[in-house]
Amino acid sequence: MTLDIDAIHKALANPVRREILGRLREPYAHFGDQQLPLDYGVCAGKIEGQCGLSQSTVSAHLAALQRAGLVTSKRVGQWVFFKRNEAAIQAFLEHINTKL
Repeated sequence: MTLDIDAIHKALANPVRREILGRLREPYAHFGDQQLPLDYGVCAGKIEGQCGLSQSTVSAHLAALQRAGLVTSKRVGQWVFFKRNEAAIQAFLEHINTKL
């Protein structure tokens, strides 16, 4: 797995993105009312509801997290679901622990 360390740092520099990642860490605690199984991930609309920001702003934050490799997405019909990319997050933490 190739990590873009600079993209990850840039993505994590924004508090809203860190909040989104934190909530995605425990989807059942924060998004338990989602109708489709959380195995798909969390629907972008549910994330928007938690953030209290416009759809376009939340989409931009999710796109930045996805470009950095911190989340993955899956389209199901008209909905897009997001999950944390735990392997990438773990690799980034290991990089920080060994390189800094």
